[in-house]
Amino acid sequence: MTINTSRRGFLKGAAAAGAVLLIGARTDGALAAASSETAQLNPFVKIDADGTVTAIVKHFEKGQGPATGLPTLIAEEIGLRMDQIEYEFAPSNPEVYNNLLFGPFQGTGGSTAMANSWLQYRQAGAAAREMLIAAAAADWGVDASGITIEEGIIKAGDKSAPIGDFVASAAQLEPPVEPRLKAPAEFKLIGNEAVRRKDSAIKGNGQAMYAMDVHLPNQMVAMIKRPESRGGLVTGFDDSASKDVKGYISAAVLPNQAGVAVYAENTWAAIQARDALEVEWDLSAAETRDSDQIEAEIMSALDAEPTYNVNKADVASVAAAIDGADTVVEKTFYFPLLAHAPMEPLNCTIEQTADGNIVLHDGSQMPTGPHMAYQQIFGLPPEKIQINTMLAGGSFGRRATPDADYQVEAALAFVVTDRSRPVKLVWTREDDIRSGYYRPAFGHKVRIGIDEGGNIVGWQHQVAGQSIMKGTAFESFAVHDGVDHSSIEGIADSPYQIPGMALGLTDTPKATSVLWWRSVGHTHTAYVMETMMDLAANAAGRDPVEFRLSHLTDSGDADQQRKAGVLKLAAEKADWGNVPEGRSQGIAVHKSFGSYVAEVVEVSGDAEEGIRIEKVTCAVDCGIAVNPDVVRAQMEGGIGYGIGHVMRDQITLTGGSVDQFNFPDYEPLRIGDIAAIDVHIIPSAEAPTGVGEPGTPPSAPALANAIAKLSGVQVTNLPMAENGVSFA
Repeated sequence: MTINTSRRGFLKGAAAAGAVLLIGARTDGALAAASSETAQLNPFVKIDADGTVTAIVKHFEKGQGPATGLPTLIAEEIGLRMDQIEYEFAPSNPEVYNNLLFGPFQGTGGSTAMANSWLQYRQAGAAAREMLIAAAAADWGVDASGITIEEGIIKAGDKSAPIGDFVASAAQLEPPVEPRLKAPAEFKLIGNEAVRRKDSAIKGNGQAMYAMDVHLPNQMVAMIKRPESRGGLVTGFDDSASKDVKGYISAAVLPNQAGVAVYAENTWAAIQARDALEVEWDLSAAETRDSDQIEAEIMSALDAEPTYNVNKADVASVAAAIDGADTVVEKTFYFPLLAHAPMEPLNCTIEQTADGNIVLHDGSQMPTGPHMAYQQIFGLPPEKIQINTMLAGGSFGRRATPDADYQVEAALAFVVTDRSRPVKLVWTREDDIRSGYYRPAFGHKVRIGIDEGGNIVGWQHQVAGQSIMKGTAFESFAVHDGVDHSSIEGIADSPYQIPGMALGLTDTPKATSVLWWRSVGHTHTAYVMETMMDLAANAAGRDPVEFRLSHLTDSGDADQQRKAGVLKLAAEKADWGNVPEGRSQGIAVHKSFGSYVAEVVEVSGDAEEGIRIEKVTCAVDCGIAVNPDVVRAQMEGGIGYGIGHVMRDQITLTGGSVDQFNFPDYEPLRIGDIAAIDVHIIPSAEAPTGVGEPGTPPSAPALANAIAKLSGVQVTNLPMAENGVSFA
């Protein structure tokens, strides 16, 4: 079961239990070890006197696996079985628990958990191993080189003892500056197919503590009455009818006037009281556009000169090459707004302790954001704010907003009370779908010229859509020369060798509130790149797999070779080109978050009567697969997430108000939508890269290519169900 505590509480608990070995890092990043709460370090590994080893996990668990992956690294280096290591979530402290790929910021996202922790956690585990061995060598009077640790037992010839016997003496030693990391040939856990998730049992038996499970003594439940259109402000409210609801306590306008907080004794009473509340709104600054208007703005931008020449190409020369080609393939695409729709709706609980500290209980994806916001809201120093990170029932990016939206909302709902009672903020599914943040709408316009030999001679690509990063705290590192890289990732950095490419980008006004969504810009760029590669292959009269491989021929380019590797493996495992009559296959391959994924989708049926997805074959190269079971699960989940959304889903606006409200009209993937998924992992000696998101980008274009081959319907506007395709 996971435990969440503050740094000081954590260390006090360790000291009270007797001898303890703490290994972590100082604020300068150097390895450090200690045995007491006065130590100036934040631990990654804790070993108690009884030999219990705990990994302090700095990335939050939303189902993607760091609560298994990071303990695996430590257990491997020390020499433990997986049942001999526990985990706790790290306290909010960006000085040491920062994401090394984000800068001075603690957070989980961008499929970076394993990539940025790979060496850090292995070094901590290796340091623990060497210190325990050194302590045993001194006690036994033997050479440390002859001592090993296997399954938590320290061994040297005929001598053996559990690691707990040497915790106290090891804690008095200085940690090695550069501990020896085990070679891949020594791995027993990393890459082991038999290693299963650490959190499966507690999730299955109900012991797991999600943010929604927090119930503090004397807490109130708060729900927010928000405007129908984003940006409206409260001018007044009447709670006369709310007072008739049993359990209703009170209502108050939030300090930022963005809504009215309704307080009740329980969730159902809060829902009823909020529904009964009458609110007057000032909508003069609110979103008022319809979806058709937003789409028209984006399409219009595609027909104009782009604001940014992303790759500094000679656009005129590229256009001339295309115009002079034997065949020109041209398509325009539109991608609507999409909701994240995690299974656990947003929620968090806030309380004030007797000594004035503010405590937030939250499935916090980026704790640094609310930590900084709370310093301003409550006027407190950082050490007076504590964030207890809980498990989260999904996120897909929604729990990590640049403005810490729902955590700030909870703080504002709390700060207007007398703070004598904890406040639990709860969003309903309808709240999140109608008042949340969305994958931005985007359009693409592509022209490809192909010569008589079937070769690409020019590729002109225009992108227009709503920047995620501009105007946020992440703009400084995500936007360069005016270009938000998240808008064109997957095109600008594609490993394909494409001669004569010109890439342009235009930002359009944001619709309501936009946010990264599982695989961010790759959600739309991969779809366009991979459906256009199929169209180009067809126009050239070449096989889609062979055509792609012909653009990945540089033997000295690791990017191209790894992308080609997954492409070949997926085609081989899917028995590419050999399907029963009445079926077809589509393929797509894409690099995102450092990983390479190719997918073959096999379909049957008819676009009018109903398409059935018979099988998805996936090949992934994510470097060393620390936990193959987790990698497969993430590929399966990413495939389902990508396919499910392009099949049926979109967020539309009428007068600025979201039309969809819940799963009946924003339908998630059903278990019967995909008959089978087969995942193959390429063995690798490269450092681990992301797996939480890379399965999503190629899934939709592989499906689109299969449908086009089967029925001739080329879907360029999404979702598919609204644009000529039905599903069985």
